[in-house]
Amino acid sequence: MFKKLYLVLVLGATLACTAKPHKPIKVAGSNDIQPDEQQSIVCKTVAQLISSYNYKKVELNDSISAVVYNRYIKEMDESHNYFLASDIQDFDKYKIMLDDDVKEGNLNDIFYIFNVYQKRYIDRIKFSITQLDNNFDFSTNETFTYDRDNLPWVTSEEEMNKIWTARVKYDMLNLKLANKDMAKNKETLKKRYLDLLSQANKLNNQDVFQIFMDAFTEAIDPHTNYFNPANAANFNIEMSRQVEGIGAGLYTSNEFISIRSVTTGSPADKSHQINIDDRIVGVAQGKTGEFQNVVGWRIENAIALIRGPKGTVVRLEILPKGSSVGSKPKVVEMVREKIILKDESAKKEIRSYNSNGKTIKIGIISVPAFYIDFNDYKSGNPNYKSTTHDVKLLIDSLKLEGVDGIVMDMRQNGGGSLLEAVDLTGLFIKTGPVVQVRNSNDQIEVDKDEDPSVAYSGPLAILVDRFSASATEIFSGAIQDYGRGLIVGTQTYGKGSVQNAIDLDRVISPSITERIASLTKKDTKVVRTGSQSVFGQLNLTIAKFYRITGNSTQHKGVMPDVQFPSIIPLDKYGEDTEPSAMPFDIIAKSSYTKVGDFSTVIPQLKKLHDTRMDNSANYKFMLEDIAEYKKREAEKSINLNEDKLKAQRDADEKKQFEDNNLRRVAMGLPALKKGQVKPRNEDLDFLKREAGQILTDYITLDNKLTSAPLNSPVNNK
Repeated sequence: MFKKLYLVLVLGATLACTAKPHKPIKVAGSNDIQPDEQQSIVCKTVAQLISSYNYKKVELNDSISAVVYNRYIKEMDESHNYFLASDIQDFDKYKIMLDDDVKEGNLNDIFYIFNVYQKRYIDRIKFSITQLDNNFDFSTNETFTYDRDNLPWVTSEEEMNKIWTARVKYDMLNLKLANKDMAKNKETLKKRYLDLLSQANKLNNQDVFQIFMDAFTEAIDPHTNYFNPANAANFNIEMSRQVEGIGAGLYTSNEFISIRSVTTGSPADKSHQINIDDRIVGVAQGKTGEFQNVVGWRIENAIALIRGPKGTVVRLEILPKGSSVGSKPKVVEMVREKIILKDESAKKEIRSYNSNGKTIKIGIISVPAFYIDFNDYKSGNPNYKSTTHDVKLLIDSLKLEGVDGIVMDMRQNGGGSLLEAVDLTGLFIKTGPVVQVRNSNDQIEVDKDEDPSVAYSGPLAILVDRFSASATEIFSGAIQDYGRGLIVGTQTYGKGSVQNAIDLDRVISPSITERIASLTKKDTKVVRTGSQSVFGQLNLTIAKFYRITGNSTQHKGVMPDVQFPSIIPLDKYGEDTEPSAMPFDIIAKSSYTKVGDFSTVIPQLKKLHDTRMDNSANYKFMLEDIAEYKKREAEKSINLNEDKLKAQRDADEKKQFEDNNLRRVAMGLPALKKGQVKPRNEDLDFLKREAGQILTDYITLDNKLTSAPLNSPVNNK
C-alpha cells in the first residue's frame, strides 16, 4: 500500500555526510557512554523523514523540543528516584534545544543527560550495598513511599540517602518475611544489587540512543517508532512469526548465556546435543570461523551472532548443565533453518454449551496478532506464513468437527499487517470494501476484499478488549459494519493510524554506509551474520484508516454490541490517553451492502447476558478484581512494620486462596488444597466462556435474523 510514497521516502531523503562537530561532556562516575557517527546520521535521517512525511506534518520546534525533553527524563526516572533537583535545573537549558540537536545530529547533550543518570543510578546501587549491614528495626511504623511520580525532585544527597535506606529496609523486610535467616538475606540482597550494577555497566550507546529516539518519535505520535538494528530484527520476527536460526530460547544467569527452551524439530532439537540450562560460551560462523567468547555478553549481542540466514552454518561451544566452569566445552555444529513460532500463531479449541437439552459446539480461534512473512509474500511463495492462512486452516478443521458457530478471540491483539486485516475479513464476506485509508495529501484509497470465496458463513462473534488495536479494529469494525458477526467484550484501543516500515539501510546512501563500515570495522568484536540491518528501521505514520462507514477508530475504537466491564483500566490505557495522538474524525462512507442486521436481536442478547451476570459468581469476582486493582493503583507507600505487613500479607494470601477456590468452583472445577499446584492448561477464562455463551444464545433464539448469512454449518463453503 502506498508504494509510490515509500519510493519517495527512499529516494527523497537528502542527507549530509557529516554532522557539525559538537564537544562531548564527560561525567565522572559514569561509564562515559558516547554517541557514534552512525547514530548521528540516523538521528538526522529520522528527523528529516518525520518532518517531511509524517501524516501529522509536525514542525520540529521549541514546543516539540520541550515535549521530547520531558519524555526523555521520564523514560529514565519516572519515579524521581535518581536525579536530584539540581540535575534537572542543569538539564533545563536543553529543554528547547533538542529540536535543533536532532536536526543537526548532535547527540552529545542527550548522552550527557544519560551519563548523569547512570552516575546517579550506580551511586544509588553502591549506596544500597553499604546499607546491608544496618541493623534495621522492623518494629517501628516507618513508611516507604515507592511511587514518587507526583512528588518534587529530591533536593539533597542526604534526603536521597534517607529514601534509599528505606528502600533497602523494604527489600530486606520482604526477604525476612519469607526467611528469618538474616545472614542469608543479606547475601541474597547483595547479589541482587551486584547484578543490577553488572547490568548497568553493560549498557552501551545503542541503549541510550534507543531511549532517546523513543522519547523523540513518540512525542510526534504514539506509533511513529525508531528501532535500532537488534530491535528491528525482533519487530520483524514478531510480524512474521518466524525466525531464521537454531530454535533455542536463551536467558542470562551468572554472566552465562544459557538455554531456556528448544523448539521441537529445530536444528537445536535435531542436534540431540543441546539441553535446557546448557551454557553457551562461544559462537563461530561457518565451519572454519573463529570462536568468539560470549561469557558476560548481553543476551541480544549473543543472539545476533547465533541467528542468521537459513542454510548457513553456526557452531556453538557448550558447557553442559552441571559441568564445571573449567570443563572443556563441546562443539555443536548446526545449519540454521527457518523456525515457525507456533506458540505465537493462531490456535483453536472447541467448547460445548447446553441449550435446552441440546449441545451446541462453539469453535474458538485465538489470534495473537496480524502477522505475515513479508519476504515470502514478496517472493511469490503462495504458502507464506500469515494470520489469514493459519486461520483458514483452523476454520476448515473446525468445520470438519461440526461446530455450530465460531468465536474469534482477538483480545490482546495489538494489530500488525494492514494487508492481513483485509484478507482475514475476506474469509467471512464475499467481496467489498474493508477499510479506507487517507494519506497526508487527503487522498483516499479503499482496500477491498476481491476474492468471492467465503471460508466460513456460519454464526460468528468477535471477542475484543482494550488492548485489541489497529488491524484488529479494522477487522472487527468491518465485521460489525457489514452485520456479519457480533462484537462482544470491551471498547478497543482506538489506534486508527497506518505505519510504513522503512529500512534505513535503503535510505542512507551507500557511500555513507561504506564510510561508517570502515570506521567501525577495526573496533567491532561482533561478526555480522546478515540477520540485522546496519542503521535500523523507522515505522513512520503515513496515513489514517477509517471504517467503511467513514468513522475513524482513532480515539474511540470499536464499541462492542454486548459489552463487558473492562479489567484493563480505560483511563490508563488507550489512544485517548496519549497526549500526542491524532483526533477522531469522519470521512465519506464507502459503497457497500450490509449482509445482516443484528439491531433487533442485540437487546435480547444483552438481556440474556445481563440476567446471567446478575446470577454469576464469576462476574461478581471480576467486578471485585477491578475494584481491587483501582484500590492498589491508588496506593503510593507501604508500612515497614514487620508485624503489620506480615498480618496484611497473610490476610491477602488467605483471601486470594479462598477467592481462587470460589472461582474454580464457579467454573465447575474442584477446589485446591493448601499447597496444591494448579493443573497445567486449566482454563479459568470466564470471558471467553461467556463469549461462546452469547453466540450460543444467538444460535438458539427463535427470532434469528433472516437477512444475515448465518446459515447452518452444513452449508458452509
